Amino acid sequence: MRPAAPRALLGATAALALGAAPAAWWAPPAAAATGSGGTTAFTITDPRITESSGLAASTAHPGIVYTHNDSGGVPKIYALGPDGRVRAVLTLGGATARDWEAMALGRDERGRPAIYMGDIGDNLGGAWPYVTVYRIPEPAQLRSQTIRATAFKIKYADGPRNAETLMVNPRTNRLYIASKLFGGAIYEAPRHLRTSGYNVMRKIGKAPAMATDGAFAPDGGTCVIRTYFGARMYAVTPDGRPGRSLGSVSLPFQPQGESITYTADGKYFLAGSEGVKQPVYKVPVPGADKAAASPPASAKAEKKAGKDDADQGHRDAGGVRTGLFVALAIAAAVGYGLFRRRG
Repeated sequence: MRPAAPRALLGATAALALGAAPAAWWAPPAAAATGSGGTTAFTITDPRITESSGLAASTAHPGIVYTHNDSGGVPKIYALGPDGRVRAVLTLGGATARDWEAMALGRDERGRPAIYMGDIGDNLGGAWPYVTVYRIPEPAQLRSQTIRATAFKIKYADGPRNAETLMVNPRTNRLYIASKLFGGAIYEAPRHLRTSGYNVMRKIGKAPAMATDGAFAPDGGTCVIRTYFGARMYAVTPDGRPGRSLGSVSLPFQPQGESITYTADGKYFLAGSEGVKQPVYKVPVPGADKAAASPPASAKAEKKAGKDDADQGHRDAGGVRTGLFVALAIAAAVGYGLFRRRG
């Protein structure tokens, strides 16, 4: 999440990049979902959820999808039913919500289902000495309750990073974070997280620019990282790391797309956005049954046509490339960060 001033600045920047009037820069084009092969899975209408910034589909509770608000809120996770209504609220005891940006499902040290919560945002690029990942056990009975959280302090081997992507490999239970803005990279956590001292993340590969969320498939065979414009799929190496790119994936237009996960069966992506009463889209996973073995058919076609760039923005109907928005948005965010740090 960005503070109010840069949020407005980014909105105006997007208006310039997309050639739209500032007051309506966020308005989605007609039939956006069908144009990208997606449909509306549900709409988040609960007034407590205004900045949904992460999604995680439960395998323990069929049909349940977890989400959370961005920064400035309370440390709560909302369990949504298939209709988008809140079925339970999980409060993380002992946790704070400075800049919650992402979530993932994994296991604890005893192999029990757990929810990992990433307080990993750093909009000012190094203002925080460390970031935090919280973990709570996924409750066997889904009801509103307070659950004591375990905190893991996180640092990066090459210095502070702003990040909005947290992933846990279901096979190895290892945690990965993708940084945002320039020089996006994927970082790997130690094999076992510790509660004392710091857990140092080390760079292992590249991530798309402006990465806003990501997830591993339930079988651990592939993973996905999204941006504001689309997503990119990756094969997973035998040791569990995100590996070669399988191609980009088009997503429906969203005003501030900051969340993505696989459905529990691994056949679809669920993609959401910050904002009030936002839909969560259901998009087929290309080549879901054999994605780990070969690139999706859509990715092959895009590569052949030289347009494997859905995650960075295709050319819109007016001929203005939304990739321009990336550069302008980055400049706006960085400029504001420098202003805040000097002020």
